[in-house]
Amino acid sequence: MTPRNLRPFIPIFSVLLALGLGSVVIAATGTNPIEVYLRMIRSTFGSGYGFGQVLFRTTTLVFAGLAVAVPFRLRLFNIGVEGQLLMGSFAAALCGMALPAGVHPLLGVPATLLCAMAAGSLWAITAGWLKVGYGVNEVISTIMLNFIAQAITGYLLTNHFAVPSTVHTPAMVPGATLPGFDQLLGLSWHAPANLSALLAIVVSSATAILFYRTRYGYTLTASGLNPEAARHAGIDTDARILWAMAIGGAIAGLGAGNLVLGYKHCFESGLTTGAGFMGIAVALLAGAHPVWILLSALLFGWLDYGGLTVNTLVPKELFMIVQAVTILCIISFSAFFRGRPAK
Repeated sequence: MTPRNLRPFIPIFSVLLALGLGSVVIAATGTNPIEVYLRMIRSTFGSGYGFGQVLFRTTTLVFAGLAVAVPFRLRLFNIGVEGQLLMGSFAAALCGMALPAGVHPLLGVPATLLCAMAAGSLWAITAGWLKVGYGVNEVISTIMLNFIAQAITGYLLTNHFAVPSTVHTPAMVPGATLPGFDQLLGLSWHAPANLSALLAIVVSSATAILFYRTRYGYTLTASGLNPEAARHAGIDTDARILWAMAIGGAIAGLGAGNLVLGYKHCFESGLTTGAGFMGIAVALLAGAHPVWILLSALLFGWLDYGGLTVNTLVPKELFMIVQAVTILCIISFSAFFRGRPAK
């Protein structure tokens, strides 16, 4: 096979190599790697509660991965998903607690999600505006905006909105929350997986349609591949940058549907737990393809929760190494094959 033909298999090679390296490390600790991986599978996909936990983590990672993938269509690196998710979650919590107590879910849920999307979008478009207007690199601006978002939400929570002697806001009204699958379907999961998982699938499908089935998606691709040629063709590349960042930020804000509306029903300190940063890895593994992001997020969600289920055998940090090695392999293999001439 030629290097070009091998490129689609890079994610598979990377995952297998990372799991293989993980097996070597596990064996070095005196534990049977097969026993560890089998227990992970039984505790996750073989258990209702475990599967619900994996699905919950996967849902947030799908939104985070898509938030990276949309700007990447224009070769923009949205490193600020963590801050956009924070701002969206905080806005959702404030909106949910401000609504009338008897609001119907058909009004309360969309209103809360729209607030989350607006907050995430505005936070992301700030980086787009800095790039378009002043040439500020989006990697630098989005990283800095992450710190600012953490500072703003932390200050407002601690000094203005936290319930006394706690680190969380008051609970949202019932009409602004999403039911869990166990509640909705009468399951015995007692896990936080909720209806936002279906929303993640819908958003992923809609993003794929935008990329590959619309004229606007074609202009995004053209603007990313060759901005100068796109401008000569009449495409407003600056507007595409702003819109791509805005859409990415809005999708990041939708992650609040899983964390706030479907799980905590409030905003609390440490809510996002680095999910925005993990979304970068999810998007890289999937090649920024919206459909493959679903599978990539499932893998990282499984490693995240599965690592907890076997922490009596091996440290959970081992699976953080597996995640990191997976991404390093993808980057390395991609660079290697780019440098090899086609035969």
